[in-house]
Order: sequence, then C-alpha cells, then structure tokens
Amino acid sequence: METLVEMARKGSHPEWLKEVERYEGVELSKILRLIADGKVVVPRNILKDDSFRPRAIGKMMSTKINANVGTSADYVNLEEELEKARVAQKYGADAIMDLSSGGDLDYIRKRMMEVVEVPFGTVPIYQLAREKSIYDADEDDFFRVVEKHAKDGVDFMTIHAGVNRVTVERLEKSDRLLGVVSRGGSLTIAWMKHNDAENPYYRDFDYLLEILREYDVTVSLGDAFRPGCIHDASDRVKFTEFIILGELVEECRKAGVQAMVEGPGHVPIDEIETSVKAMKYATNEAPLYLLGPLVTDIAAGYDHIAGAIGAAIAGMHGADFICYVTPAEHLALPTVEDVIEGLIASKIAAHAIDLVKEGQRERARKVDYEMSLARKRLDWETQFRLSVNPERAMEIHARRESKGETCSMCGDLCAIKTINEVFEGRAK
Repeated sequence: METLVEMARKGSHPEWLKEVERYEGVELSKILRLIADGKVVVPRNILKDDSFRPRAIGKMMSTKINANVGTSADYVNLEEELEKARVAQKYGADAIMDLSSGGDLDYIRKRMMEVVEVPFGTVPIYQLAREKSIYDADEDDFFRVVEKHAKDGVDFMTIHAGVNRVTVERLEKSDRLLGVVSRGGSLTIAWMKHNDAENPYYRDFDYLLEILREYDVTVSLGDAFRPGCIHDASDRVKFTEFIILGELVEECRKAGVQAMVEGPGHVPIDEIETSVKAMKYATNEAPLYLLGPLVTDIAAGYDHIAGAIGAAIAGMHGADFICYVTPAEHLALPTVEDVIEGLIASKIAAHAIDLVKEGQRERARKVDYEMSLARKRLDWETQFRLSVNPERAMEIHARRESKGETCSMCGDLCAIKTINEVFEGRAK
C-alpha cells in the first residue's frame, strides 16, 4: 500500500483529496507538492470510509483547530464526553483528540470515533499507563498500544519520541521551575529512569514508523519539554528537543509517513516569534501544532483568552494547527460549556491568522469585507450569519432591541445610520 506522501511524490492522489482542494481553495497540484515535501499533512487512517471529512494542516492551508475531550480517572462520564465531541465539531473543530485516562479506554475510543467525522487523534501511552503501572511496562507494550489504536482507525497520534537520554540530561541540568508538564512526556521519563533505558519510541523509531506507515497514520511528534510557565519559556531544554524533533521529521519523510510537530506551552508575547521560527527552521517547515501558547500564567478561568492571544501571534509567524484551550485549563475537567468557549476563542484566533496567511488571506478578508458591508447596510441577518457564533450574536442583539434599524448601543445616534443618511441625501 502506498501512503499519501508516496502517492503525492508520484503526482497521483486519492479521489477524496479533491474535497481538500475545494475546502481550502488551493489548487490540488500545490497541495500535492506540499504533501510530498512534508509541509502539509492530511491525517486520515486508511480504514476510514467516505463519511470522513479530511482536513489539511500546514503551509497555505487554513488554520485548523483541535479540541481535546476525554474522561479522567476522577470523572468518567462517556455520554458527556461524546456530547463535547459533537459540540466541538458544531462550533468549528477540525480535529478531535481523545485524551481519556479513566474507564474502559478501548470502548470509549470506539464510541468516540462513531461521532467524530474529522481527523481523530490519541496519545497511546495514556492507555499503556492505565493497563499496567508504567514502571512495569516492557518495550513491546509501547508499540502494542500504538498498533491497537492504528487498527481501530485513529488518524493521528501524539508520540513523545523527542524524549531521550540527551534531552532528559539537559532537563536535569536546568533550573526549570515546573519541570515537565506533558503527561506523555512525564510517563516516558518515569519509565526511562526506572528502567535505566532509552525511550523505545526514540531508539526503535524505525519500527514505530513501520506501524504508522501500514495504516497511513500521521505522527504528531509531542513536545514533552514544552514550558509549563513563563519562567521556563525559552530555555535550552526546549530548544534541545526542537533539534531532536527536526531529525525525527526527516526520518518520517524518508519513510513516507506524514509528520507534524507540537510546540509550547507558556511563552511571553515577545518570545513567541523566536519559538515558532526556530521550530519551523529545525523541522524544515513541518506543520506546527501548538497548545496556545499561553501568554501569562495568571489567567486561571480565562486561559482560553490567554491561549487565543498566543495562538494569533504564533500563527502570524507560521503556526498551522491550534489546540484549543478552555476556561477550565489548569483547574478541572472542562464542561460542555467550557468546550464551546474554548472553541470560539480559538476560532477567532484562527481567522485572525488566516487574514495574514499566504494562500488564505484573500478568502479570509472577503468574509470580513462582507461583514463590514452588512454593517454599513445595517443588515442584521447577514451579520449574524457571518459571526463566529451566530446564536450568541442574535441572543445579545435581542437582549435590548432598538426601536429602529440600529442596535441599542447608539440608537438614533448611530454613526453608520447618520453617515448613510447624509451621503444618500436622506438627512432631515
């Protein structure tokens, strides 16, 4: 079986890739070249059927949003997590990741895939750590869970292969305040230290690629050493991992496996450009998947806003894929309402990015122009339709209705109404 990368290098393509062309507004020939070069990925397990909605991530493609859902060890409510997945897609999620760590994980994953129509991702090591103590796992266990998820139809997986003896040594020599905030990264390090052994995903990376290649699963190379606070933002630990991930991306490309790279964490505004450009340079423009970055540590309850600010800046400098952040970040398992708030904040950031992104700016600016034209005309129905959340816009507008055609903020003193009347000769 040929992977999508191998097909693209030959200039051929599966029929479903035409849907990506229509969705992105970018010529299929350009998309194929970018896939062949590893600068665009389209996560899609070969087991998926025609109901699947493919999404392209990377250079010239519209900025995509991922929503994390899943149970925790403290709270297992599958129906609520399924509703989160449905709601996330309704409000614009381009991918869903199941990060479940409580309950019957095989059953939860399969139920999730029944409601998810966009690319679906997992972190296999979470399941490994639930099936047995991470300290008791053997090296075969690491690959067994990957193969299980691939056979179930998972489209992309976060694998923390950048954790190795070099990066762990750099961590131990650092003055990091929060150490490692990545669950997958911390589990990998725990296994390595307990067994005094190299990370199996790094040492046997070729074998990992064999499994992924068989099902054309996209690997999302996890940022185990992402900074978890502003104090740790741009240290040598993070940049050491960048270099390792860049080397692994090259191995993926040689093997015909699609790869994207995950990025930081908590980063102050003035350091985001450096982080993004360094990752893009080290990985030769591999698609970049970011959690935030969050631009401050004090936004508890409002981290979706801190994350959207960072995402917009990161996207301006080359980030391609935003992992939403909800108001519950750092505090609790999110509710359905938290998911909606996180999605909307990320959706605003993604559109702001597309307004300046090569390949997307013309289409994005056309939408903003249409919104401005509707405002000029006091065309409320069109304004609602073009809003990032039409239901919310209509609800707010209806709370205090104006007696005339304007909103209740300015009423008869509406500047747009006044200027329209003056220049159209309707002024009294």
